[in-house]
Amino acid sequence: MKDDKRLKRKVRNSYLVSTVSIALVLFLLGSVGYLMVAAMKVADTLQESIAVSVELRRETTDEEKAALKAWFEQEEFVATITYLPKEEKIEDREFRKMFGSTFEEVLEENPLPDSFELTLTSASADKELLDSFIAAAERLEGVDRVSYPALMAERLHATVGKIRLVLLLFGGALLLVSLILVSNTIRLAIYSKRYLINTMKLVGATKWFIMRPFLGSSLRQGILAGAIASALFGVAVYGVNEAVPELLTIAEAGKIALIIGAMLAGGIVISGVFSLAALNKFINMKSNKIYLY
Repeated sequence: MKDDKRLKRKVRNSYLVSTVSIALVLFLLGSVGYLMVAAMKVADTLQESIAVSVELRRETTDEEKAALKAWFEQEEFVATITYLPKEEKIEDREFRKMFGSTFEEVLEENPLPDSFELTLTSASADKELLDSFIAAAERLEGVDRVSYPALMAERLHATVGKIRLVLLLFGGALLLVSLILVSNTIRLAIYSKRYLINTMKLVGATKWFIMRPFLGSSLRQGILAGAIASALFGVAVYGVNEAVPELLTIAEAGKIALIIGAMLAGGIVISGVFSLAALNKFINMKSNKIYLY
């Protein structure tokens, strides 16, 4: 009687440990995925904050300016277009603070050019396409020169690339170690029932008949682990967003829902695959070896 209670307690504990292990693995992987999404969103936002200044020649006509604006509007790289006449530039507060009123007195005219100030979309992260766009803009009629902080953009892309690589390596290492640990935990849970499996084999039960209750249990375990991981992830995201409200713009509901869905599916897949592998091992094992295992 005591042995039966001890065995049931051991089985229950192994089930609980494997469920918690899968949930923690899914939570950590989901968190890494969220960080990658956030890093990509921040990179896109920073990319869109970099401005391109298209300075016009003095003799550029209104018709040419209208044609230039139309050309920029049909370009997929361009997010916003702002026309800045030279009269507006010279009245800029920061400009006045830097040069004062002596600027016009010395030169006797406004030397600043009219310009279009462009902000770019995240598609401009492709350096070759961006260089092609800048070169095409410089050849347009009425354009004097195009200014773009290329060094800043290159450093931005390099930094974001390093962050993505670190997250990928960390996520890959975490996935590998976690799957090994989860595999061993599930295998031990099935191992504790090896005598039951062998008894069912001896009385003539088919392979599918033996596996069916275990796979049903693993399905429920996967759903439970996925639900626990999703709840932990939701609480963590909510807590981070409450602490740092600026992250609300990064936490897109659609992508968070996708991560939670992946957690639920991942729990079912991980539990099912490793349970199936462990079951196959013990079902195909000869009876005399099971007692020696």
